[in-house]
Amino acid sequence: MFSFRVFPRIYLALSFIFGVVVLGSVGYVVIEGYSWVEALYMTVITVSTVGFEEVRDLSENGMLFTTVLIMGSLGTFAYSISALTTYFVNGEYRNTFNEARLKQEVDKLSDHVIVCGMGRVGEMAVQELRDHATPVVVIENDAEKAELLIAEGLLVISGDATRDENLEFAGVAKAKSVITTLPNDAQNLYVVLAAREMAPSIHIISRASKTNSVSKLRVAGADNVIMPDKVGGAHMASLVVIPDVVEFLDHVRIQGADAINLEEIPVNVLPQGLKASTLGELDARNRVGVNVVGVKESDGNFIINPGPDTPLDDASKLFVLGNTEQLRTMNRLLGIQPPNV
Repeated sequence: MFSFRVFPRIYLALSFIFGVVVLGSVGYVVIEGYSWVEALYMTVITVSTVGFEEVRDLSENGMLFTTVLIMGSLGTFAYSISALTTYFVNGEYRNTFNEARLKQEVDKLSDHVIVCGMGRVGEMAVQELRDHATPVVVIENDAEKAELLIAEGLLVISGDATRDENLEFAGVAKAKSVITTLPNDAQNLYVVLAAREMAPSIHIISRASKTNSVSKLRVAGADNVIMPDKVGGAHMASLVVIPDVVEFLDHVRIQGADAINLEEIPVNVLPQGLKASTLGELDARNRVGVNVVGVKESDGNFIINPGPDTPLDDASKLFVLGNTEQLRTMNRLLGIQPPNV
């Protein structure tokens, strides 16, 4: 799929050559009564102009057909030679192999994140995901920027994220999330619609530049819509009003490089021996030293600073706070793969 999309000239040139051979062979069978082997041989020596003798003497109709075949094949072979020369001399064949290798690597992924657009917001998202050892596939329309990202070790599809084939190439059917950070809200809207159609259960996060775009993106299928300017402005104002609280929250936010981290743990990943009906029965703090600072219930409600009698079920999530060593211990106890803490 991807090779034809990138290098159609090669396939077109091969199609022309094949068409000339087939047309010539059929013509000699019909006009001269040759066998198929004789017709193929006659066609090849005619279009290649090697000068071998005819299989048999040609009739006048055969001569006219041969003349037309030679004239038609000249343009076909000139185009084919040009296309092949460009393909190899300009190094386009390397792109074919690189894209084939990329396709193989993407096909191996599952539960990865697709990031559409690598502007300032996209770069921050990718950096955060890499800090947490989350596999990422980037779709970037700027060819030069795509080359730089590839040199950094990222899986990058150089192309337009609004094209369905690029989302399909990125493995949207097996991905767990799509983050679209394109600068144009209309483009983000199209990505949301396309991703939701191709993967109905995928989690979609979209950037929005205008307030009136937020509702449209949600209706289109975005689970979360972020306005970077609004978030940044609110954050700066909070640093004036409640600076110490904001600095504390920044310190304990989810960052793989920080000594203190906040992490979410779905109850359904707990080993059978640790599953409990209430938070008190789980007694997470006494086991590994982390603090359960919040619970998301199965109906979507959040409980802040939950008490020991807080009910738990497989659809609940725990939000735990701890330092790096405590979280490592917790993940070993749970038998799950932790983020890069």
